[in-house]
Amino acid sequence: MFRKVLCLVIIGLVLITTNVMADESNKKKTAIAAAERWLGMVDEGQYIESWNEASEYFKLSINRDQWEQSLEAARKPLGKLFSRKVRSAKYTTSLPGAPDGQYVVIQFMTSFENKKSGIETVTPVMDKEGIWRVSGYYIK
Repeated sequence: MFRKVLCLVIIGLVLITTNVMADESNKKKTAIAAAERWLGMVDEGQYIESWNEASEYFKLSINRDQWEQSLEAARKPLGKLFSRKVRSAKYTTSLPGAPDGQYVVIQFMTSFENKKSGIETVTPVMDKEGIWRVSGYYIK
């Protein structure tokens, strides 16, 4: 009897863990797709549009004109995008200095015309409408 109960508990834990991992994987995939669409705007020089499509947290952190000026200074000198590949994606519900929520911290290996190797970090957050929107962007 004890053995049967123990087996059922183990099976239950495996099923729960599998469901959580599958849910997290789906969230990562959707957040990566949202980040790639948003990066497409940045790549095309649509800086105002990228600010408009960002999360409310992002918009409270930097105003539209500052964002446009920052990207003009940081991205324009890099030239055209050659390639971008996901390096890592981590789902989390807590980030330093940010409100709790659902985040995916994504790092892309990126190559530009004038910078052969760079790392872009894009952090989408799930907004209250259930849409992944970028809440942070950094490039090294």
